[in-house]
Amino acid sequence: MSQFYKLLFFVTLVAGSLIAISAYSWMGMWIGLEINLLSIIPLLSETKNLYPSESALKYFITQALASSVLLFSMLLSFNISEFLTTQPEFYSMVIMNSALLTKMGAAPFHAWFPEVMEGLSWSNCLIMLTWQKLAPMVLLMYHLNMTLFLSMIILFSSIIGGIAGLNQISLRKIMAYSSINHIGWMIGGMLNSQSIWLIYFLVYSIITINIVIVFWSLNTFYLKQLFNSLNQSKSMKFLFILNFLSLGGLPPFLGFFPKWLTINNLVQNNFMFISFILIVLTLITLYFYLRISFSTMVINSQETLILKENIPNKFIVLSINFISLVGLIACTLIFSNL
Repeated sequence: MSQFYKLLFFVTLVAGSLIAISAYSWMGMWIGLEINLLSIIPLLSETKNLYPSESALKYFITQALASSVLLFSMLLSFNISEFLTTQPEFYSMVIMNSALLTKMGAAPFHAWFPEVMEGLSWSNCLIMLTWQKLAPMVLLMYHLNMTLFLSMIILFSSIIGGIAGLNQISLRKIMAYSSINHIGWMIGGMLNSQSIWLIYFLVYSIITINIVIVFWSLNTFYLKQLFNSLNQSKSMKFLFILNFLSLGGLPPFLGFFPKWLTINNLVQNNFMFISFILIVLTLITLYFYLRISFSTMVINSQETLILKENIPNKFIVLSINFISLVGLIACTLIFSNL
């Protein structure tokens, strides 16, 4: 019976996002976002989380504030010309976009996101990293005529996602800052092509699911725990390293494919500066991915002579990881024949 409420609220959470995406009016979109918010609060309040009440309260306050700003911008858009005579639509769109960017955790509206992530279990972290980004991003895609504003968001997300993740020892915060960096890439992808954004979001979700499943299976939350627990299983260590390099976007792996498409599309549309910033600043995130991978391989390499691999559902983990790691070859073959 205790699991039934989780299933119920998860279904309404998914339904809320779908209502927001498919609504015909801004009010319908706001209602969908509110259903989504009210559904995830009970999931964040479960006892398996490290700080259940704190994370749920921080998330609720932030999202409620963003929803209030979103609703205010909708009301303001009807009669903003009474208050402002020069570019009234521009200011209402800035307010609306800021609310949506706060909801998805993009920089510089990101401060709540790593703090909320730190208190959650891996199952809730997975929802926060993947599904909760979907509805705000689709709503942001409906009015992409603010190139300068979104370029600034891309710049902030790339810088903060890279630099702030350097000195973290918590795996949840590393994943949170990695997500902020990838939000910058996704917004860059959606500037000119919705299909590139969709491909990027799907690939990012697949890689994130793989990495979170490894952490979930090993029950690790900090780097030191990770180094010790990965020594119990060579196969899990190998898959973990490859997935982290894939998340960074190294060429042989699936994570390179959406970044390749994004940069190609930005250069074709003369967004040279944004392309340059994204490429340079993603090297910072790749640096701390490589640092974690090398530390896992080289520094803490003490292994027991008798290996006991106490990893549940190992076949499922290996299968999902295999699909992810051969994905670049499959994607290249499929798209080259289209």
